[in-house]
Amino acid sequence: MLVEFETGQVICTAVDTGRTHDFKLLKRSRLPLKRSQLCLADRGYQGFAKLHTGACIPTKKRRKQPLPAEEKQHNQALARLRVRVEHVIRRFKIFRIFSGRYRNRRRRFGLRLNLIAGLLNYELTHVS
Repeated sequence: MLVEFETGQVICTAVDTGRTHDFKLLKRSRLPLKRSQLCLADRGYQGFAKLHTGACIPTKKRRKQPLPAEEKQHNQALARLRVRVEHVIRRFKIFRIFSGRYRNRRRRFGLRLNLIAGLLNYELTHVS
């Protein structure tokens, strides 16, 4: 799911059948990302920095060593920016499409996800 930072609107969604990792799905989708575009991601997108120059991923602490203060500050600043994306995910969980197991027809999951994204985007633009 791509979310626009300023408004919190969902730009695009991608789904796949079965259990597929988010990063694998991102590589398959081949989204046209601009080099100047900043992409905030979590630790699940570990190799994303090799594919995109504007990727910003939190640093992981080494075994039995504490994280240095500047890396800790970097992670906290990144978390402050990513909280907007987490709020968008929370809004999807209110519709219970991400909160638990999806028990309806699997073929319609992407359709329902896009429909909910459209509703949430409409709510952002028209109800303020």
